[in-house]
Amino acid sequence: MAKEPARRKVLIIEDEPSIRNVLFVLLAGLGCEGDVAYTGQQALSMISRGSFDAVLLDLRCSNVGAEEVVSQIRDIRPNLVGRVLVITGEVTDPQTMELLDRFLLPHIPRNRLMAELWGHLRGILGLNSSPKAASS
Repeated sequence: MAKEPARRKVLIIEDEPSIRNVLFVLLAGLGCEGDVAYTGQQALSMISRGSFDAVLLDLRCSNVGAEEVVSQIRDIRPNLVGRVLVITGEVTDPQTMELLDRFLLPHIPRNRLMAELWGHLRGILGLNSSPKAASS
C-alpha cells in the first residue's frame, strides 16, 4: 500500500474572516492544511515553534510592521525565503512596492485572489496538479 504524501502546511496571516475562509477553501482544494495567525507577532511566534511550507501574508493585518515581519520570518526560518506570498489591496504606495521588490515577494491583489492563488501556491510548493486534476 502506497504511503500518502504529507499535507503541506501553510500559515495564513489574515485578520479578515471572509478572506481567511476563501484561503482555507483554496488550500483544502490543493490538499494543503492551513493554520491562521491574526497578527504579525502571533505569526512569528507560530513560525518559531512550528514548521510551515509557505506563508500567506496580508500586509495590512499586522500589529508589527510588514518589513519587520518579513525580515523576522527570514531570520527564524530561512527555508521560507521565497515561500512568502503577499496578499495586497491596491498597491500604489512606493514603500509597499519597494518592500515587495527588496524581498522579492510575489503578491496577489485581493481582487485577483481566486484567479491567481492556485498558480502562485502551486509554484511555491512545487505542486504539479491543477485544481481540477487534484479533485479527479
